[in-house]
Amino acid sequence: MNNAGGTALAIVLVVLIVFVIIVLVRAVRIIPQARAGVVERLGKYQRTLNPGLTILIPFVDRLLPLLDLREQVVSFPPQPVITEDNLVVSIDTVVYFQVTDPRAATYEIANYIQAVEQLTTTTLRNVVGGLNLEEALTSRDQINGQLRGVLDEATGRWGIRVSRVELKAIDPPHSIQDSMEKQMRAERDRRAAILTAEGTKQSAILTAEGQRQAAILKAEGEAKAAILRADGESQAIQKVFDAIHKGNPDQKLLAYQYLQTLPKLAEGSANKLWIIPSEVGEALKGIGSAIGGTNAEAAVSGLFEQTPAERSQP
Repeated sequence: MNNAGGTALAIVLVVLIVFVIIVLVRAVRIIPQARAGVVERLGKYQRTLNPGLTILIPFVDRLLPLLDLREQVVSFPPQPVITEDNLVVSIDTVVYFQVTDPRAATYEIANYIQAVEQLTTTTLRNVVGGLNLEEALTSRDQINGQLRGVLDEATGRWGIRVSRVELKAIDPPHSIQDSMEKQMRAERDRRAAILTAEGTKQSAILTAEGQRQAAILKAEGEAKAAILRADGESQAIQKVFDAIHKGNPDQKLLAYQYLQTLPKLAEGSANKLWIIPSEVGEALKGIGSAIGGTNAEAAVSGLFEQTPAERSQP
């Protein structure tokens, strides 16, 4: 009897210890950081647990699966969307959202991720359905803004805040892609031809401008050189004139110098005819009177009767 009583007591103690351990395990809970837990007491919402240590009433309180309060990123599979010009495009979306109210996210919606996906798909079809293909490809910011506004307004009562919506990819049909590539290639060729023509035009303009500037500079240089030559000759003549007047020459010297200059007019093989000025007679008279005698006048006359070749002989 004593052995049987001791065995029963030991079994009771073991069961009691196991029960205490189970109670402690179910009563003491630790909530990690950036997590939240919803507690139900006898099947009814009781409170929301924040990060830290908390005590529950075993078999009365039930802790639902913890909710992640961090911002989450969900990428949804490609969705076919029909544009305004009746083209089917495949659009991938990425949604950034965060649970702000664990109670609403638990009781207001059954599966908030699936709800966000379906709402994104329907809103995307409404938005893109009013745009043609070119506008859909170039208006991503506009589409993202409209999607975010609709999703944030609809998910607010679910305890979810949608921070960003991004279109990851917009894939038109392959035939349209080929046409777009050909169009882009033609556009690049056209731009290259325009740039080449513009370059040729600018080169021709610059060449003509350079030639014009060179001609202007050359003409200006020649004009300045002619002016300098004329100034030099003028100064030389003025110096000769001043020297002659300073020497106070008489009539005889001037007549003699005048006669020495006249034969130079006949130099050269091309001078077949030349005219003697009327002043030559007066010069001859002056020289004749200065030298005296008819012999001098005859010598001077004979000088003009000789040809340039005869005068060049000794």
